[in-house]
Amino acid sequence: MPAGSTDTDYEHAFMARILPKIDAFKPEAILVSAGFDAHKSDPLAQICLSTEFFGWMTERLMEKAAHHCEGRILSLLEGGYNLEMLPRCIGTHLRVLSGAGNA
Repeated sequence: MPAGSTDTDYEHAFMARILPKIDAFKPEAILVSAGFDAHKSDPLAQICLSTEFFGWMTERLMEKAAHHCEGRILSLLEGGYNLEMLPRCIGTHLRVLSGAGNA
């Protein structure tokens, strides 16, 4: 995604490209490289995602995991450099993964 991409840009990419490719591939498991450097407060990636949007993406991936692979999803932490926002993004992601919601 280009620098400056927002929640809306990522949502469009998810809906138009990523989710249909998951459907076409029909995975036996989904592996998530859970990087949070795309957060709008992160100093490196120059992407402008909100904390809540990480939850939205996680929800979409969980829906696909439930549909294609009996809910098998594995998330591996791989990045995020704003040490104030990183725990918030991880918390959002983990709450959704655990079924506790996106709050």
